[in-house]
Amino acid sequence: MKRFVIIPDSFKGTLSSIQVCDILEKEIKTRFKNVEIKKIPVADGGEGSVDAFLQAGEGKKVYQEVSGPYFEKMTSFYGIIDKGKTAVIEMAACAGLPLVDNNKNPSKTTTFGFGELILHAMDQGVEKIILGLGGSATNDGGVGFAAALGVKFYDNDNKIFIPVGGTLSKIKRIDVSHMDERLKHIEFITMCDIDNPLFGKEGAAYIFGPQKGADQAMVELLDENLMNYSKTIENELGFNDPYFKGAGAAGGLGYGTKVFLNSKIQMGIETVLDVMQFNELAKDADYIITGEGSLDSQSLRGKVVIGVARRSKSLNTKVIAVVGQVSGNLQKYLEEGIDQIVVTNYLNLSFEEVKKRAEKDMIYTFKEFLRGLE
Repeated sequence: MKRFVIIPDSFKGTLSSIQVCDILEKEIKTRFKNVEIKKIPVADGGEGSVDAFLQAGEGKKVYQEVSGPYFEKMTSFYGIIDKGKTAVIEMAACAGLPLVDNNKNPSKTTTFGFGELILHAMDQGVEKIILGLGGSATNDGGVGFAAALGVKFYDNDNKIFIPVGGTLSKIKRIDVSHMDERLKHIEFITMCDIDNPLFGKEGAAYIFGPQKGADQAMVELLDENLMNYSKTIENELGFNDPYFKGAGAAGGLGYGTKVFLNSKIQMGIETVLDVMQFNELAKDADYIITGEGSLDSQSLRGKVVIGVARRSKSLNTKVIAVVGQVSGNLQKYLEEGIDQIVVTNYLNLSFEEVKKRAEKDMIYTFKEFLRGLE
């Protein structure tokens, strides 16, 4: 019997990680009659992260009414996995860009609902909470979610308020003494695949603000507010590192999870491999098949394909990378532990053309590859 582990990322804009898993599984079963296949779809922390974790292992989706991007009531969700011990919460489920539709304004949106989901997950008795960042409509530095957890923000008139991106500079005092006591006993892990700082030209507002609806004037305001906010945090709480990798994720929510929860910030693939006990799953596999839309220099930062290859190196298992395209130094990818690469965009078409035929081309190229597999 041949054993396969399929663990791909999504092919952004064309195929989800779950679709990729299903395509590859079907072709493997057509080629080999006696196989064992374990599918682990991967998401980077943004929209789809909860479904990916639930698809990969046993668990349940929990629905809860929380505050949406503009404090409106909405039904959101999170996942419970690991026999009830771990919750997976994606901020996109209550503060994601699709939720604001054409009403984009990162100076007024909030992460308050994200904090409410954390509170509800703790009510279920979990011991660990994985926080997925990505796809946000917000730029509030995580103050909204912190307020939901009990942090009190005071303005110049010593009045408590819930800041948003446009009012961060009004924070004059911060009181964390009323935070939910249960937070101290939870292990928090923040999934984050970007390394932007909180503010500055490479920060949350400048890099991601425009796609959330900010014009140049708003970008500058949001950036200045984040800088002032970080100074207030330093003065009030003693935290003085707004430049750590991932601080600028999800409009500064990465910074907020570190400041208020002391969450561990790590690449999404590392989190998935740990939670799914990848080493145990893969130790007896004949082939590990991973994939992503583009294998390039950014992949070497530890994205899905390279993250999987590095983990697999010590397991003496062949790693096959199914990717849309390849650029950069091919030898470097092979040195990381990849044995063979299957390029699905074999005709080297433009993205617009690829979108129409991504599934068909993946089936064709992977089927051809399997013909030569013993």
